[in-house]
Amino acid sequence: MIIMTTTQFPPESAKETGKRFLEASSLPNFMTRRGPYILPLRGDGIQGITIYEVDRATRIAEAFEWAANDVTKYFGIPGFTYNMCVCLDVEEALKTVGL
Repeated sequence: MIIMTTTQFPPESAKETGKRFLEASSLPNFMTRRGPYILPLRGDGIQGITIYEVDRATRIAEAFEWAANDVTKYFGIPGFTYNMCVCLDVEEALKTVGL
């Protein structure tokens, strides 16, 4: 199970976004971070994609809360937006339909 966050901000906010990223807090021991991966978007600014792998599905609520709190450090940056979702792998998704 993963939590995926996507962020977007204009180029003029890149330096402030980078500064705040460097102030990141430590991950809980049941999570692993992949990224952020940075994508320039033609005419739309810069997008970041971060994937948090959660070791135990029973901790997903705690992991989601941690990731949601972590993204708040970017609040107040002009033009910053984000989206966050929980994604299941195929095995986990099949269990939700009884397979």
